[in-house]
This record gives sequence, C-alpha cells and structure tokens, in this order.
Amino acid sequence: MVVPAPSHPRRIAYLGTPEMAVPPLRALVDAGFEVPLVISRPDKRRGRRGEPTPSPVKAAAAELGIPVSDDVDDLLDTDVDLAVVVAFGRILKPHVLDVVPMVNLHFSLLPRWRGAAPVERAILAGDERTGVCVMVVEESLDTGGVYAQAEVVIRRASTAADLRAQLVAVGSRLLVDTLGTGLGEPAPQEGEVTYAEKLSTDDLRLDWTRPVEHLDRVVRVGGAWTTVRGQRLKVHAATPSRVPGTGAPGELHGDAVTTGSGALRLVDVQPEGKARMPFAAWANGAHLADGERLGDPVVVAD
Repeated sequence: MVVPAPSHPRRIAYLGTPEMAVPPLRALVDAGFEVPLVISRPDKRRGRRGEPTPSPVKAAAAELGIPVSDDVDDLLDTDVDLAVVVAFGRILKPHVLDVVPMVNLHFSLLPRWRGAAPVERAILAGDERTGVCVMVVEESLDTGGVYAQAEVVIRRASTAADLRAQLVAVGSRLLVDTLGTGLGEPAPQEGEVTYAEKLSTDDLRLDWTRPVEHLDRVVRVGGAWTTVRGQRLKVHAATPSRVPGTGAPGELHGDAVTTGSGALRLVDVQPEGKARMPFAAWANGAHLADGERLGDPVVVAD
C-alpha cells in the first residue's frame, strides 16, 4: 500500500546519498521547507588510513545542522508530512512505504529509463531529449504516477557529467515548485517502458568495429576504455570524425582510430598506473607506431 502524499507538505524527510542529491536538499532548505531528518548510507572507509568518510548528502546535512541517520526505520519515529528520495541507492521496504508518503526525483522522462542509470543510458541510446520527474515511490521499480516533469534537450557534445548537472539543476527547481504549489493527483505513466540497468565494465569497452557515433557516446558517458599492447587505456575525451579511417577498425593513425564508420580522434587518455594526460604526450612516450592496433586482448599475469 502506498500512502497518499499531502497536497502541501511542509515537514520533509530527505533520503539521498551521492553528490547529485545535494543540490535538491539545499534547494528545499533554501525554499523554507523544514527538514527534520536526512537518511543516507553509512560512512565508508577510504584512503590509506581507512578513515570513515560520510556520503556527500550526509556531509551537506551536517553543514546545514540537520540530524542524519543511516537507518530508514528512523523515519517511522519522525514527524514528517512527506519523504523526498533522490538517488538514495537502497531498496525501501513495504513497512516504511505503508506509513510514510514518499516522492522520488527521477532523472528521466518515465516510463523511459526506469532504474539505476537513466542519464548514462539516455546518452548511450542516442536519445535527443530526456528530463526529470517528481513521482510517487512504490515498492516496484519506478512505476509510480508522475506529479510533474520537465524536459531537457541532450546536446550533441554533452557528457554524462554535463547532463547530470543540468538535470539536477532543473530537477531541484521542479521539486521545490511542485511541493510549493501543491502535488495534486499523480498521472499514470504512459508509453514504452525501458530499463536503465547499471553500466558494466563491458558496456564501456570501445568496440572499434562499431560506428564512430556509438563510440563517441561511450566516451561521453565516462569510463570508456580500450587496450594497447595488452594493457588497458582509459579514454577520457575524444572527437568523432565522419572522415573514413585508414586501415582496419582499431588501427591508430596519428591521433585517429579507425572505427566501423569514420574515425575517433583521441584527446585525453590515461594509461594503467598513470594520470590523465593529452593523447599526444602519451603517444610520444609510448613510441606508438603508425598503424598500431588498439583493442587487443588484455594480458593477464599468471
């Protein structure tokens, strides 16, 4: 059972974890909503000393003077009108949903790209537009009705980081405006359902037999990689070209790698164990030969 949300909530609990969930929290506080509790993930141990590090949302809440918990059940003992969920990253159990009304700020135009990686999947699919929705939280994955949505055009050169920042800004305004003017009745989702599964390492491998448009999108998502001489090479930035490449797919000529159609010019790369650097600096140091092949199998030590 989903508890209906009040039309004009004022006391709001907030559930979120990563950096992208910080601006909506700050927007709610700046708009005058009372936030008596923030729920975020437990601290993680990072660095050589393994010191506990709070999530970005927990750190922001502490700065704002808001109590923070990592136990969702604490919502049951907190006097709130509504809970807002933004990139929380944890499953919400029925016993909580049965008591606390919740809305989610989801970064796609539902029902397209339900799930964990809607920004990345929209770019990989070559979508021309996406958006953000304020929606009802249900036990099933991103199936709830939509209170409000805003559309965003995906620019041709947008990286996932660029698009995420744009959607967060638009979504923060949409969330505050929607809660401020009144939630009203949610509209059921309509259209073809697609799922945004979390990206795997293989999703980010550059398959040089694919068209250059696809490879450009993989690079713009972030984390793209290929191999050179049996070692991984991350590709942080590249520029697509419709000019036919020289030789077979994967062959390097200058700064251009031949693809299934066109060529991809490498801009910034990162070899194993080293920092990000301009392609030219790496190529000079690696003494690459013209026509050398990228995308060979990774050598695994015995």
